[in-house]
Amino acid sequence: MGAKALIPIASLRLSWWIFGVVVMVFITMVEQVNSQSSDRSNTLLRRYCRSYDASNGEFYLSNLNTTLSSLRRQLSNPQVYYAFAQATDNGEYVYNFALCREYLSTSRCLACFDSAVNETKACGIADGGNVIYDDCSIRYENYGQIFDNTAVILDNDATPSGVCGNESASQPLTSFNQVVEELLSDIRVATPRTTDFYVASTRQVSTSNATVYATAQCVQNTSQAICQNCLTTAYNNLRGCLPNTEGRAIDFLCFMKYSVAPFFLNNQTTNIFPFLSEGSSSKTGMISGVSSGVGLFLLILVLWLWYRQRKKSKTVGEDESGLQGAKSYSYQDLRLATHNFGEEHRVGKGGFGEVFKAIIDDENVVAVKRLHVGYGKAKLEFDNEVKLLSNVQHRNLVRQLGWCSEGPELLVVLEYMPQGSLDTFLWGEKRGTLNWEKRFDIIFGVARGLSHLHNEFHVKIIHRDIKSNNILLDNDFQPKIADFGLSRFQAEDQTHVSTQLAGTLGYMAPEYATRGHLSEKVDTYSFGIVALEIISGRRCTDENFSGPDTAHLIEHAWQLYEKGMHIELIDEVLGKEEYQDANVMKTIEIALMCTQSLASLRPTMSEVVLMLSNGQSLGPKQLIKPTFIDSHRVVHIGAKRLMNK
Repeated sequence: MGAKALIPIASLRLSWWIFGVVVMVFITMVEQVNSQSSDRSNTLLRRYCRSYDASNGEFYLSNLNTTLSSLRRQLSNPQVYYAFAQATDNGEYVYNFALCREYLSTSRCLACFDSAVNETKACGIADGGNVIYDDCSIRYENYGQIFDNTAVILDNDATPSGVCGNESASQPLTSFNQVVEELLSDIRVATPRTTDFYVASTRQVSTSNATVYATAQCVQNTSQAICQNCLTTAYNNLRGCLPNTEGRAIDFLCFMKYSVAPFFLNNQTTNIFPFLSEGSSSKTGMISGVSSGVGLFLLILVLWLWYRQRKKSKTVGEDESGLQGAKSYSYQDLRLATHNFGEEHRVGKGGFGEVFKAIIDDENVVAVKRLHVGYGKAKLEFDNEVKLLSNVQHRNLVRQLGWCSEGPELLVVLEYMPQGSLDTFLWGEKRGTLNWEKRFDIIFGVARGLSHLHNEFHVKIIHRDIKSNNILLDNDFQPKIADFGLSRFQAEDQTHVSTQLAGTLGYMAPEYATRGHLSEKVDTYSFGIVALEIISGRRCTDENFSGPDTAHLIEHAWQLYEKGMHIELIDEVLGKEEYQDANVMKTIEIALMCTQSLASLRPTMSEVVLMLSNGQSLGPKQLIKPTFIDSHRVVHIGAKRLMNK
């Protein structure tokens, strides 16, 4: 599948008739349940439609219908509150999930789901949408990474937000606010630690007979870290609703709500205390106790600061970096957090600068990347990385938390990856700790991250420096692509961009190394090299695998493939019982397909994701011996050019 075409809303309006027919077919297929649209406890909070239409409305809506039918069947089972479905017929991909609150009966869950399905009609043939009710939500897209344990790209008109009630608490405001903040803070901590990412809890207001009810829920197939981050944003939004008696925080991947009116039964609460870290509640109480001393003044101040921050987040920043949503840190704060950039806190070093482990913002562990100001292109690469990462969120891309630019100091604050870089597990000090399952998951995750960069924006984002030490691993060994300093944009109508050479020899595609032609297929080539490294546990520049005629890893892999013996490429530290030959051989063939000498013969990263996910090829494709570019060959090519002039 090539890079998806983006078609404006103004086009394909004739497909509305098709949409109506398909929706009517769907309605006759599913069991009719009384809608809860009149139920006051099930309020429509947001309906959001993506800004572009599907390329082929008929096939897209047919696939959407298929996924919605599947979701409803899944939710019809007792105690099922999360469902996921996908349909990929005729090249029009639809990925869809539905989420019901766990205090609902099956019939109420289905009623809410039916209401949400009805709301999707307003999106027409838009290639994605999101409907959020108090009781449930639906999200569908034509791009699968959105739902496969990932974070989300948030369009400007669909940012996380709070929906506040319009009635103020009658209790003493300080006590009420304190109780609500403590309860929300506790469920924010507890929810990501539960098995189903769901919590419902209550808290008594000591100065009155009022009870506060609260719930939090994350999409079940996301990670604990993403759930935690989503609920932290939700918590901050809900604090802005105080002192109102109810509020909801809505996002694509999580939901949080509080109210003095009961919306679940007393026997449906969760015992959250085993999931709380020691002192979490008392700490919140202490902060709230301080707030009670200054009363209404601090409340007004907090509300004003919240309003100001929310207003800023909705507009494009006017600073020189053009940031949207990234936090600006002072140099002094980051210097203190890294203990004056002390050697004991340094976790990485390269030609670009150094990376330090730091603790900021209420004990959050982060990585602080400090660029060397003596490095000629430091400011350019800093601006490039900050602008790119401030607009990109995906589970397989390192997340940017903030930045600092003061005088000559250039720093980027990133999420901390405790396992470090991939290369240490392949041939470094941690070699032998990755089994085949983890290796395949890493290959698959890198492919998804690149596919997201190449396909999810109006322009392609080309990383340009995909290599094993730019792949970081989290605690679950999920890969995250890092170091976007060399990344570039490519417009949809361009086959390639001519640019100066940048990147790492050995991972560099031949057309880029020899002619400077940059396209998304350059990343595809680099991905293929990294995949071969992950499979073999050897550097791409290692020589003499099977004799003097075999110079490097890719040539060794090709010789084995020609002999039908490519299973022998697999890392010798892996036991035979850890993998299936067919799976390994298919993955090697995909990697070799990605390293074809001609860019036109390489698959797109979307096609790579498809092949890796279902184990199928793209049909009969003849592989041609790949070309490997190292420093010796670049010099040779340059000398040959001079001779021909």
